[in-house]
Amino acid sequence: MDWLIWLAAGLALALGLAALAARFWSFRAQRPEDYAGKGPAFDIRERLNGPILAEGVIYGPTGRVTSRFVAEMHARWQGDKGEMTERFHYDTGTTQERRWTLRVGEGGRIRAEAPDIIGAGEGVQQGPAVKLCYRIRLPEQAGGHVLDVTDWMYLMENGTIINRSQFRKYGFKVGELVATMREAA
Repeated sequence: MDWLIWLAAGLALALGLAALAARFWSFRAQRPEDYAGKGPAFDIRERLNGPILAEGVIYGPTGRVTSRFVAEMHARWQGDKGEMTERFHYDTGTTQERRWTLRVGEGGRIRAEAPDIIGAGEGVQQGPAVKLCYRIRLPEQAGGHVLDVTDWMYLMENGTIINRSQFRKYGFKVGELVATMREAA
């Protein structure tokens, strides 16, 4: 009977440590304030402006690459209001388009809307980083699922943007995206 108590205590300890790791030492634990005062400063009105080329991979829940893509993007700004179009070309031969409406407010706050986004995405830019959270409805050919997305974009000194996104359903990670974005030639 003592072994059962030890087993339960061990499981409780393991679950507690896993919860602490998820809270304090993970992708989800990042906060925009972690990047305050660091540089270069990432202002999406400057860096996500004009023609942009993105290249990336999408990982499934097991960590294996499930898709690769190249995307052409184009953004235009008038003051704090912007519009960005994206055209993704996947390795399967399919294409996907999205048109974002973006607004930058006080304190670097960002509001983002697109037809496949449920409600509006909310984010903030701070230091060399931008965080954006939203709910997306996948196309029907991808199951039509609604996923919670957390995008982090990091501005590098040479102007390249590294984008890492996690996709979750019911709190469980079901996919991840890693991409580079840079000014198109």
